[in-house]
Amino acid sequence: MAYVPKDAEWFLAKLVEEFRVQGYKRNAVHINYVLIQAKTPTAAYRKAIELGKRSNNTWKNPGGKTVTHRFLGLRELDVIHDPLEHGCEIMYIERLGMSRVGLRKLVRKKKELEAFLPIAIQRPRGRPDYSSKEIMDMVAERIKKMKSAEQGGPPNRRPARPRAIRTSRRGGAR
Repeated sequence: MAYVPKDAEWFLAKLVEEFRVQGYKRNAVHINYVLIQAKTPTAAYRKAIELGKRSNNTWKNPGGKTVTHRFLGLRELDVIHDPLEHGCEIMYIERLGMSRVGLRKLVRKKKELEAFLPIAIQRPRGRPDYSSKEIMDMVAERIKKMKSAEQGGPPNRRPARPRAIRTSRRGGAR
């Protein structure tokens, strides 16, 4: 058994989730890294499983196809040894005997990091659309209202900012 400090408060779970779209052969699988607050590995496991099971759902995508989101289980569960604060280590991966070329490939430029990548306007070809029609309709309506306010609003007045819609990567409401 791994070392778990007596004052453990947090664990990192990797939840495996599958998306299937009606009439589409390929699935999409996400491995989500999730923080779990618990004192013991057993409690963390139970909470991670409960969290995963709550994500099981079905909805219609913008094309009217049924999307099934299914939690499959945990890939990993590990304790976080440090208190959660700026600079604390969450996890690490060890690789031995890497070449200089291999090392250069590990490090990416700022513009290649996920946080700086542009949002794709269109879904890449061959990728199932597992977004929620309900959420996408709400987004479209907000964009329409923003454009309408920008075009017809009084001069020298900034259009009202819409309230944020929190969505997950898979397009479901959070």
